[in-house]
Amino acid sequence: MILRERKMRKLPAFSLTELLVVLVIIGILVLLALPNLMPLISKAKSTEAQVQLGHLHTLEKTYFYMHSKYSDDLEEIGFEQQKTVLEGGQANYIIEIVESSSTGFIAKATAVVDFDGDGTYNVWEIDQDKNLKEVVKD
Repeated sequence: MILRERKMRKLPAFSLTELLVVLVIIGILVLLALPNLMPLISKAKSTEAQVQLGHLHTLEKTYFYMHSKYSDDLEEIGFEQQKTVLEGGQANYIIEIVESSSTGFIAKATAVVDFDGDGTYNVWEIDQDKNLKEVVKD
């Protein structure tokens, strides 16, 4: 008898229809907010390039103090290129040394993903004086 009373009593809950309506409203709000958030997403991802180039600058300076010249080889200075998102990794940029000599170097970070979908890939550069600049904005 007690078991039957429990089955007959309704529990307060949301129906499937109510849950679906809420999910649709959340989806619409996300779609409306996404274009406004794209510049923030691009800016946050460009921090990766800045940090990686700063690290590369430190490695190049260390190499320069030991050998009195800058290197054009990432492995020689001890820089490990992370796997990009295209290769199944998490890196959004490819780091490379564009030129090096006994007096200076230029390194470049090129995005492998178009963050805002406009066809332009973000590019950052750094030199021996740690002048970090965005060459191509995404």
